[in-house]
Amino acid sequence: MLSFGMIVSSALMIWKGLMVVTGSESPIVVVLSGSMEPAFHRGDLLFLTNQDEPVRVGEIVVFKIEGRDIPIVHRVIKLHEKSNGTVKFLTKGDNNSVDDRGLYAPGQLWLTKKDIVGRARGFLPYVGMITIYMNEYPKLKYGILGLLALYVLVHRE
Repeated sequence: MLSFGMIVSSALMIWKGLMVVTGSESPIVVVLSGSMEPAFHRGDLLFLTNQDEPVRVGEIVVFKIEGRDIPIVHRVIKLHEKSNGTVKFLTKGDNNSVDDRGLYAPGQLWLTKKDIVGRARGFLPYVGMITIYMNEYPKLKYGILGLLALYVLVHRE
């Protein structure tokens, strides 16, 4: 049982370390829809950073909307710079016909830096499909957890 605890604590330390290095609260995300095709497909695993750099048109960002739990991966299509130096921006999925204003919180027309979870810096194609399958088919999730528990019980020292 000690080895299982070590695996879990190591995974948590790696996650926290990635959060510090990347500056993102969620340094790895899975693309959940086809809205960014052909750039990214459903199930692609994205690596994010959230360094203190200005947002640019064309960048792919991951953002959270107030009242929604799941972050969205879309491209910045327009910037709105105010005279006081603040910058707001508008996003859109590459495969969508309209911008994201319909997805934003009621009354929100632009995103700000505080909405950003991170910027896509790299990806692994389809590696995140297991996460999608486990959410869509809960029995699969419990089956995998059961197999892992069985493995731990059989291989304890």
